Amino acid sequence: MTTGHEWNGIKELNTPVPRAVWFFLIVTALFSLGYWVLMPAWPVGKTYTRGLLGHDDKEIVNGKVEGAELARSAWGQRIAAMDYGNIRADDQLMMIVREHGQRLFGDNCAACHGMDAKGVKGFPNLTDKDWLWGGDPDTIAQTIRVGVNSAQHPETRVSQMMAFGRDGILDDDSVLAVADYVKSLSAPSWIKGRAKSVAQGRTVFAENCVVCHGPEGHGNQALGIPNLTDTAWLYGADIGTIQDVIYDGRQGEMPAWGHRLSPVEVKLLTIYLLDKGDRR
Repeated sequence: MTTGHEWNGIKELNTPVPRAVWFFLIVTALFSLGYWVLMPAWPVGKTYTRGLLGHDDKEIVNGKVEGAELARSAWGQRIAAMDYGNIRADDQLMMIVREHGQRLFGDNCAACHGMDAKGVKGFPNLTDKDWLWGGDPDTIAQTIRVGVNSAQHPETRVSQMMAFGRDGILDDDSVLAVADYVKSLSAPSWIKGRAKSVAQGRTVFAENCVVCHGPEGHGNQALGIPNLTDTAWLYGADIGTIQDVIYDGRQGEMPAWGHRLSPVEVKLLTIYLLDKGDRR
């Protein structure tokens, strides 16, 4: 069939729309009309049409959340009531700790410490058992709750490394010398060829650093002062980084999680970290 138009031997067809197309268009229109009537669909001011079926996604999600809370309440109450040692000795509870602890850590801590909890430069490794403030469960839980240098909690832990060079407390030669001495505390071979600088640095250390790090450089966990004699370095163990830390100082920050995590979640996360250290 044609429309009767013809140009240069070309005729314009008048092909009707296939019946299948009409069928699916009609079915789609009827489905849309039925959906509008049965399901929530149209906004009406501050609300919307509820639909004859009364379907509500928000109520369904809330119901699932409540169900999940009920499922967690049983083992959550056990974790809250038991001490750390008994929890770690309970294989069934530890399976729960590893599963939910991994989720908690991934949601809240992995952005800084990494999914494996081994940290990166400036963010400590949580699996090496080298803890600034102490590695017993209660101390770790307290650090999680109140944070470090955090404005979110009035009882936050406070720690700061002074900027000895930037603030003019030490001159450049003293900064370089004490950096050599500090390096030698964890790497005795560093003294070779630098005996004079290390000796000068020992004097500078005794006059400026002993009050925090102690006469042997072992630090003070009560104040979050790092041990300078081991191989765990937060910012790096190369001599350039050590010089930078002495010159510019450091004041890292860890958020306080007590306002976001429940006491059971803090306890669970603490056990999860201790367990990761044991299974390292």
